[in-house]
Amino acid sequence: MRLTVGPFNRVEGDLEVSLELAEGRVAEAWVASPLYRGFEQILRGKDPFDALVFVPRICGICSVSQSAAAAAALRAAMGLAVPPNGARAANLLLACENLADHLTHFYLFFMPDFARAAYAGRPWFERAAARFRAAVGAAPPRLPGGERGAAAAQMLPARAVFMRLAGLLGGKWPHTLSLQPGGSARAVTAAEKLRIHALLREFRAWLEASLFGDTLEAFAALDGSAALWAWADERRGGDLRLFLEIARDLELERLGRAGGLFMSVGAYAAGCDGGARGGRAPPGGGHLFAPGVWSAADGAVRPFDPADVTEDISHAWLDGPSSPAPPFDGHTLPAARKEGAYTWCKAPRWQGRVVECGALARQAVAGHPLARDLVAGGAGSVLARVVARLLEIARVLPEMERWARALVPGEPFCSHGAMPDEARGVGLVEAARGALGHWLVVRDGRIANYQVVAPTTWNFSPRDAAGTAGALEQALAGTPAAGAGAPAVQHVVRSFDPCMVCTVH
Repeated sequence: MRLTVGPFNRVEGDLEVSLELAEGRVAEAWVASPLYRGFEQILRGKDPFDALVFVPRICGICSVSQSAAAAAALRAAMGLAVPPNGARAANLLLACENLADHLTHFYLFFMPDFARAAYAGRPWFERAAARFRAAVGAAPPRLPGGERGAAAAQMLPARAVFMRLAGLLGGKWPHTLSLQPGGSARAVTAAEKLRIHALLREFRAWLEASLFGDTLEAFAALDGSAALWAWADERRGGDLRLFLEIARDLELERLGRAGGLFMSVGAYAAGCDGGARGGRAPPGGGHLFAPGVWSAADGAVRPFDPADVTEDISHAWLDGPSSPAPPFDGHTLPAARKEGAYTWCKAPRWQGRVVECGALARQAVAGHPLARDLVAGGAGSVLARVVARLLEIARVLPEMERWARALVPGEPFCSHGAMPDEARGVGLVEAARGALGHWLVVRDGRIANYQVVAPTTWNFSPRDAAGTAGALEQALAGTPAAGAGAPAVQHVVRSFDPCMVCTVH
């Protein structure tokens, strides 16, 4: 039996999933991105600095990530260094967007699925429906330290307060122009530094009272699955505790298991130099969360080099070479009638292999014991992906507080330089959803090629020339897709937090 699911609601952009069912479960899956956009073509022939204006428009919810990647690619091509203030301001702005994304995913995209009628009768259903039913959630009982009201009604004002950071650091959000190759064009004053501290304190207080029911540091210190469940059993409130109760009942640690390779290009560079001149990885590291590719099979972290990335278009509605090509040599030529194709999404591969990226990958590569323990049996899961996002909130916000304290008003925030007539560079950034890379080629002072490999391009890739399914296509195999198990497909898809407009850029 063949079933097409889509378009999906509560997903950024257009997504369709075709499922081959056998005995009520998914036997095979094909993930389609049905909307072509063409930013890579738009950029050809433009002045290289025009990328700073165009690429944030790829997406309205992760535009800072696109800006940061473009700035890093230009910086690598120019050979610029960033002042310490510029690195801190850039990290604060990117972290603000990433954490807001994680929060939005949990409260507005993921949790409302547990308020569906398919779960009526579960011991937690009435509480989940009262707390998370989309748009009409009623007031739940008062949580310790929390306020009465539906989850979204509480979360959105807290998120809005937090996002004022984007205004202070970037001038506006989305589509800020403050991130430049040399750092940040928006210098922070002494008064604004105090305001940043106040906003971070207010956001921390809300997170600890409503989401975690505990301090951020206590949650970040959990060292494995056993500690996580013991922590959940001790909590009397907090939305994360309710999710963990649901996850244990539905065995979400068994759902959406795929792959065993987790990739990060490195998050929050200490020197904000997240670029690779000429396409090679910069020496050293200096990231808050290190780059690499972690194998759940042997526990080893292998180095990440952008030169190991290729894109396969054998099953994409795109014309070009039949063999996989590095992004520097990539093509984005529409071929809507191409035989055997089923998506506008390319199939990126690391050393020819499928990898998963996102918060779970970042935390596993960085060596956090909880993230690695959640990938039991060598594969990610719905539970692991959701918990990793919340773990990242708990780990990153204290770092934001440190970056803010380290700002020195009056010292430089941005350096300056000239773009060579002939150059190329790679800009690497960890967006909320995972590894984002911009590959820039400049000839005669103009953009000769610009290729974007986005997180959901990695996770929602189609089959490659060898017929190997992408990460989500693998994760959907074996998922219940009939009767009471029908919502499971939605859980698996949403656990990756797809952003389809970035996927096809």
